[in-house]
Amino acid sequence: MKYILNFGLFTSALILSGTTWAAEPLVDAAWVKDNIGKPGVVFIDFRTKPAYLRSHIPGAVHSQYGGPKSQWRVTKDGVPGIVKDPAEIATHLGSLGIDNDSHIVLVPNGKTSSDMGVGTRAYWTLQLLGHDEISILNGGMTAYLSAVDANKKPTNPLEKGLVKPDAKTFNVNLRSEMLLSAEDVEAMSNKGIIMVDNRPADQYLGVNKHGRSKSPGTIPGALNMSQGWMTKNGSGSFRDGSVLKKLYAAQGVPVSGEQVSFCNTGHWASVGWFVSHEILGNKQAKMYDGSMTDWTIKGKAVEQKIKY
Repeated sequence: MKYILNFGLFTSALILSGTTWAAEPLVDAAWVKDNIGKPGVVFIDFRTKPAYLRSHIPGAVHSQYGGPKSQWRVTKDGVPGIVKDPAEIATHLGSLGIDNDSHIVLVPNGKTSSDMGVGTRAYWTLQLLGHDEISILNGGMTAYLSAVDANKKPTNPLEKGLVKPDAKTFNVNLRSEMLLSAEDVEAMSNKGIIMVDNRPADQYLGVNKHGRSKSPGTIPGALNMSQGWMTKNGSGSFRDGSVLKKLYAAQGVPVSGEQVSFCNTGHWASVGWFVSHEILGNKQAKMYDGSMTDWTIKGKAVEQKIKY
């Protein structure tokens, strides 16, 4: 992937710490290989701990995304997957050897589009905390491991065991405008701002629902843009922007202007938000963290397109 040099700061940056670059939202396995061991670049592996310990990108640190020991999300007031206290996330990042100057590269498993939601959700969270030097490995660890020799052994560098970096300090510069309550979303919807449901069609139509949601259906007037469309055949590799624009057009979803992505718990919605905000460059796109579980627990109106 290409990086853009900031020539205006070139001289001072060169003197202080070398060339200054602006992080691309997506990097590929070749970029990762070329940047292993580079000062300031930190790879976060989100796979299971056993998989990480068996083999990972040299120098990569491990983080727990899901489950009761998640270092990123919590259940709050009955709503699962809500972003954790920013101060706690900051402490965790510091323990991984990450500070505000780090270029963080997020490495999910990468077999499916939902796998990539781990990376996109962490990406959104880091931006919420005020950090912009972030990239996601396109295709995740699956893409990194796909380069093999004649004996089907991985050719990209790997190492075993737990990486224990020196702790650093990560300071939060919270972007509170990124946190939307059910009341915020309701007011935005009433103003005509587009709501984008990133769930599969069955949940959008109200045929099925998440176990924590109080009722089936979607936010009234929402458009459906399933997160499974965002990657190639539902894999961990994102589609090109030109293709994504055609898919958005097919669903009547604009690629510019205010819009709010949601799903059930803010996981799939982060895939839609990432595509709109980062790949397609719509900086007015937002994400509803609590999504339909929060919306229905709060008793907000739903639209069930198929009733039975």
